[in-house]
Amino acid sequence: MSTTHIPVLLQEVLTYLQPEPNQSFIDGTVGQGGHAEALLERVLPEVRQTVRYLAIDRDASNLAVAKDRLSRFGASVVSVHDRYANVKACAYAHHFTAVDGILLDLGFSSIHVDDPSRGFSFRSDGPLDMRYDVSGGLTAADIVNTWSEDELARAFRQYGEETKARDVAKAIIARRKKRPFERTLELSECVQKVVPKRGQIHPATRVFQALRIAVNDELGELTRALPDLVDLLRPGGRLAIITFHSLEDRIVKTFMKERLDLRVLTRHAIKPSIMEVRENPRARSAKLRVAEKIS
Repeated sequence: MSTTHIPVLLQEVLTYLQPEPNQSFIDGTVGQGGHAEALLERVLPEVRQTVRYLAIDRDASNLAVAKDRLSRFGASVVSVHDRYANVKACAYAHHFTAVDGILLDLGFSSIHVDDPSRGFSFRSDGPLDMRYDVSGGLTAADIVNTWSEDELARAFRQYGEETKARDVAKAIIARRKKRPFERTLELSECVQKVVPKRGQIHPATRVFQALRIAVNDELGELTRALPDLVDLLRPGGRLAIITFHSLEDRIVKTFMKERLDLRVLTRHAIKPSIMEVRENPRARSAKLRVAEKIS
């Protein structure tokens, strides 16, 4: 499997986490290992083995790519197939306590979009799935075929900020009475009938975003994990989080501001440069916030 994911805001992450010998790090969303590889490479080869790196990801296919990519670092890297909401249990199990840096990159990788069989794309036909961990849990098809009109409208409005949320929900209910949704393009075409095109944005963008968030409980997982992440930091340790939409960013911003044991290092969210967006258009909505544990 090729490594196609380009780590966003990489230089900024390196600047704030500042890896050094004898430190330990937790990457709750290691993905295909781009940030992890760069962080480990910053430490001189002769002392690199003194650094410990816990790489967690709920997507088994991504984790397999990361493990292969990071294999040259040997025992320094511990890989765990799990969701980052369980970070404290994972950390304790592998003796990662009082760590120096924690990273979350909350974007979903290119492999999800580019592989139609994962069901994330509204442009390519595939099963209506959208699970990061395909071993269990609700699929997007389960949601659109069983949730009530009110539940669907609420999800599209809350998670996708879709102004036509109620109209989309009604259209889905009417369509599924004839036959259930099974494919991504079936849903995409249904949404396009009621949502007008907004410039270059595909009409189904917000609905698919909302479903992805609901399927994977993305906001709930973030909210539950944040206190545990801070607990795992040593005084002076840093928490760096990259978000990709306003709902996530709002949760992170509020949490960092309100925690009395954190000092916010990024007064405003750091965004990618024009050059980075040109080279990697999927980075355009990324925002990085960093805080340091003070006691």
